Amino acid sequence: MTNAQLATASLDDIVFDGRNRHYGAYQLRAAYQRHVTRALLMATALCALLLLLPLLAQLLKAETPAVTATTVFANPIAPPLPPDVVPPPAQPAAKPPVQPPQAPTVKDLVPVVVVDKEVPKEDEVPERNLLATATSGQQNITGDSSASPDATPAELSPLSGNGATGETVKGKPYLSVEQMPELPGGGGTAAMVAAIQRTVKYPRQALTNGIEGKVFVSFTVDAKGEVTDVALVKGLGFGLDEETMRAIKALPRFIPGRQNGREVSVSFTVPVTYRIQ
Repeated sequence: MTNAQLATASLDDIVFDGRNRHYGAYQLRAAYQRHVTRALLMATALCALLLLLPLLAQLLKAETPAVTATTVFANPIAPPLPPDVVPPPAQPAAKPPVQPPQAPTVKDLVPVVVVDKEVPKEDEVPERNLLATATSGQQNITGDSSASPDATPAELSPLSGNGATGETVKGKPYLSVEQMPELPGGGGTAAMVAAIQRTVKYPRQALTNGIEGKVFVSFTVDAKGEVTDVALVKGLGFGLDEETMRAIKALPRFIPGRQNGREVSVSFTVPVTYRIQ
């Protein structure tokens, strides 16, 4: 090579000066830098993909949360109430029956043979005017002169008519009946749980904050099969309480429960479990 050629020649040109460049080694050395650059880019892209795969899997998992509903129960054993729930006030004590006014009476005179000086004063014959305004009785009673002599004391009065003997609560729902309410397709409790589970959607606010747990809601299926009196018993907040109540209100009309051959209202308490999977 001349000096002018050496000034512009590469290392490969200098090494293979006067040698056979078609043997293969020259082409390998000439393409070495390009191959190294391509391999470096591919390795960098593969490492970045491996680092992003866990994040992508977590995002996809968060987009499809699972909501599971536990068994619905309707029995006298209610779930424990939270501390902030005030129990219903106690029923007032029954008032004693009011005694009607009693007519005045005069004690009956019982004949007893005794000595004249030993006759008690109370055995004297009552005055005539007292007998005109009072009736005969076992003892002297100063009662109400306007009362009827035939009045019967309240505690001995016979029950008559259709009057109630105490305070009654009309329309109180049952907790358990002979034939429990069912959805139109049947299936019992399992079908009710599946219907609630299909309707519930995990609120975005609860999903973002990772809120999990159970929401207790009570409701009543009336004699017409309608869902009424939906109330929160114990909640979690973050939109889960409202979503659970919305899902229960959206249930279709039930086949009413029956007790003694008639349709009655039945009360349920539903614990719905929210879990992010």
